[in-house]
Amino acid sequence: MRSDVKHFQCEIKDRIATVRLDRPDRKNPLTFDSYAELRDWFRDLVYADDVDVVIFGSNGGNFSSGGDVHDIIGPLTRMNMKELLQFTRMTGDLVKAIVNCGKPVIAAVDGVCVGAGAIIAMASDLRLATAEAKTAFLFTRVGLAGCDMGACAILPRIIGQTRAAELLYTGRAMSAEEGERWGFYNRLVTGETLEDEALKLAQKIQAGPNFAHMMTKTMLAQEWAMSIEQAIEAEAQAQAICMQTGDFERAYNAFVAKERPVFEGD
Repeated sequence: MRSDVKHFQCEIKDRIATVRLDRPDRKNPLTFDSYAELRDWFRDLVYADDVDVVIFGSNGGNFSSGGDVHDIIGPLTRMNMKELLQFTRMTGDLVKAIVNCGKPVIAAVDGVCVGAGAIIAMASDLRLATAEAKTAFLFTRVGLAGCDMGACAILPRIIGQTRAAELLYTGRAMSAEEGERWGFYNRLVTGETLEDEALKLAQKIQAGPNFAHMMTKTMLAQEWAMSIEQAIEAEAQAQAICMQTGDFERAYNAFVAKERPVFEGD
């Protein structure tokens, strides 16, 4: 998986990729270029054999301030409908790429996490945050609908319909304590330990059966649109596939030998 990106930071070490937006002086806004490159990077992740887990980290005490006012918001006011739809589809494609990348994604959130930044955190599989994290889906505050980049579909599934409706109608910030209590954040950690805790969580996941993790992520996404009967059948097929992996046999042999299994992802 390539780490020579231009519009965000990327480091790959021990099969864990850490990405972060790289404009800390402006609280890490997104630009047209960073949107597109992140979308393409997560799309390519499906085929990457050297990355098992992704951490989407903060930078300079903040996660992301969302779309850049000068580089994105201003130009959008001068676009025609065709151009606007191309842009909104591109931003939605970033969410789809994160959801469908086949690798668990952990958001490590500090400070400002608003707009498209909040969407990236929302699209991640797991979320850690500091007490200073302020998360807002503030589209309505700039005259837009709250239904942006899948927010009306995904956010209610995480925190519930009425809580999501409040945040999307008002654009107010959700505190870190609310986020943890409502289930948006898995847990809160200190700013000093945020990166370490995210890495520990990533390492714990990476040490597991990564082919099976891919299947779990796939099922979590696909079963939103399934009936219970369809989901049970889909999971039966997915689990049967996993039972043919080497990791399944390794787990059995380790259990018999009273040892801890060492998974290899195949």
